[in-house]
Amino acid sequence: MSALNLPSVGAPAPVFSTVNQEDKAVSLSDFKGKKVVLYFYPKAMTPGCTTQACGIRDTKAEFAKRNAVVLGISPDAPVRLVKFIEKEGLNFDLLSDEDHAIADQYGVWALKKFMGKEYEGIHRLTFIIDEQGNLAHIIEKVKTKSHHDDVLAILDSL
Repeated sequence: MSALNLPSVGAPAPVFSTVNQEDKAVSLSDFKGKKVVLYFYPKAMTPGCTTQACGIRDTKAEFAKRNAVVLGISPDAPVRLVKFIEKEGLNFDLLSDEDHAIADQYGVWALKKFMGKEYEGIHRLTFIIDEQGNLAHIIEKVKTKSHHDDVLAILDSL
């Protein structure tokens, strides 16, 4: 994973503005005073991404208890995000990064390999941003089945 150029833990998180599934503007600055769990995933409605999103959906109250908001971000268009949310009953915002500008800022848009083919795409990583807007933790090896529990454990340690 040496191709990834990640921001440094302890540094201010790269600021961003984009739209959510409802085409409403969302900026990192909207969440000052809360912890932000910003997780990058490759594509809505694929098996791993669905597992990951449903785990967060089912533990949303636990994130709220820790003053944390979860935002999923992918290169999907808002129309696809709406379908994903409706299909899986998701209860948190998904952000659209169609031009992968935010993924570039966070260093997660890079070369990938799948079945012998190389292509550019989003690497599945999670960034935990503290109440002051600084990067508190980066999960580079995300396990989709336990992602929600892994993040909650990290939030408890901050």
